[in-house]
This record gives sequence, structure tokens and C-alpha cells, in this order.
Amino acid sequence: MKRIVVALGGNLILEAGHTATFEEQVNDIELRSRGIAYLVMQGHQVVVVHGNGPQVGASLIQNEEAAAVVPAMPLHNCVAQTQGQLGTMLQLSLTNALRAVQIDRPVVTLVTHTIVSQDDPALTAPTKAIGPYYAEQRARRLMREHRFHLKKVGNRGWRRLVPSPDPKKILEGAAIERLLEGGAVVIAAGGGGVPLMEVAGTYKGIDAVIEKDLAAQQLAHQIDADLLLHLTDVQGVALDFGKPQQRWLDRVTAPELRHYQQEGHFGPESMGPKVESAVRFVSHGQPNRRAVIGSLSDVPRLLAGHAGTWVVPL
Repeated sequence: MKRIVVALGGNLILEAGHTATFEEQVNDIELRSRGIAYLVMQGHQVVVVHGNGPQVGASLIQNEEAAAVVPAMPLHNCVAQTQGQLGTMLQLSLTNALRAVQIDRPVVTLVTHTIVSQDDPALTAPTKAIGPYYAEQRARRLMREHRFHLKKVGNRGWRRLVPSPDPKKILEGAAIERLLEGGAVVIAAGGGGVPLMEVAGTYKGIDAVIEKDLAAQQLAHQIDADLLLHLTDVQGVALDFGKPQQRWLDRVTAPELRHYQQEGHFGPESMGPKVESAVRFVSHGQPNRRAVIGSLSDVPRLLAGHAGTWVVPL
């Protein structure tokens, strides 16, 4: 039996082209829960960390549009809301998937908080893209009228940027360990966790969205997981992705992957956070730690070591 932390992207939860209705999100999550259920079926302890970029952006829009009717909630509270929103969808979907194969395991969603440093420079330099894609004209109007930070992301359009500080500690790490030891499948640190900073001995929520891949790494480190599994929509990590000389990596050491990262192979809006997370995880703690980045549709082969990009210490 292994202890596995699964990092599942918010863009995976919402399929490209879907409009984020409740029914679409539930259907997409049901399809994606099968791979996670497979890990539980193999007898492993499993924690699921999900992204929330599209959903927290939608929550902010709902708050802003309705501000004249009901008080708007701050960004960190919207992160908490999406933990509950997506958590209940994942929880019910995984419960049903396990019941279908006669596995009686409790699935628990835990509202999770992540501590960051009040000196983190990222707090004053927004980099995390959230919410929908906008056409350039609408994006420039939002920047002018609402003073939002927006940036063009690939060829799909412009997205809103918010601060994304580095996670230093998952506040509920010990509680998550106890839930795992009690036999539960745990959904935690959704959207990277609700960001907190400690001020004069008191925790205070801050308006930011933590990168869920880095939160997953921090949680995996704290609970001494054996495997950090990044599930995405491509088969693994590639050098020169999308170019004629593209080359997939099957097995790579953390120092090698760090070198490729420094050469600029992995974009900050795509593979970059997953690579950083994997390198951090296997570079600290027990020498038997492993990380793998691969396709959500290929979980059995990933678990067997026959697919994806495996990251090892040396």
C-alpha cells in the first residue's frame, strides 16, 4: 500500500468548450473520478488536491455582478466556496464509483487552509490566471474600468491575474493524516487551499489563489506521501513541446528536470508548476519518494510505471 497525493487541474474538471453549468461540471467530474477510484481499488491511501481556476474566477464574477444586491465576498472566501462546491461533486462521484465495485470507503472533503509568508513578493505581483478567457477588447475595458490585472494566455484569449504566493504549510496536515489512517479517501487543499498569513499570532485570510500543484507538493511532503501523481491532459513532460524536435521524457532525475526548467522548456501556465512541484517533492524527505506526471486517462499504466514522466531523486 502506498500513500498517494493526486493533483487534479481545475481545467481538467471543466472540459474545454463547456460553459460551466452544474450539470456539465458534474458530468466531467464523474468521467475523471474513475482514474482516482482505480487507485483506491488497488488499496492505496489517496488524497485528491484539485484546482479551481475557472471556478473561483466565476465565483468572483458572481460576487461582483451581485454587489449592489448582496455584499460581495473577498477572494479568499471564494476559494473556500469552491472547495465546498467542487469537493461535494468529487466526493459524491468517488463515493458512487467505489460503491459500484462494492468498496465501502468513506470519502471526506476537508476545507483546507494554507499558510504563506507575509513577505512573499508574489503578493504584490499577480501571476495566477483565473476565470474565463476574454477577447482583447473586453479585457482592456476590465483593466481600464475595474483596474483588474489581465494577461493574454496562449491563443485562447485574456485572463484575470491574481497573486499566487508560495505555500509554506498546510494547516490541517495532521488531520488529513488521521483521516487517511482511519481509512478515508480525502479531498483537501482544493484550489491550493484558503491562503492565510500569520499576523501577531493570529491567522488572517488574504486575497490570493495558491498554485494547486505547489500546495499538493507541500501537503505530500507534510504527510510523507510515497507518490505525488500529477494528472493532466497530455501523456507526460516533453522538451520543445509542440515543435518538430519535441521529445517526451519517460524517466528523469530531479536535477536533470531542474536543468531543463532553467532552460525555459516549461511554461508557467502549463507544465511549469507541475515540474516545480515534482522536483521539490523528490528532492526533499525520504529517498524513495517519486513523482509522476501523466494523462488522467492512463492511470493504471501510470501506476504500473509504464506511462507518464517519472521523476526520481538521482
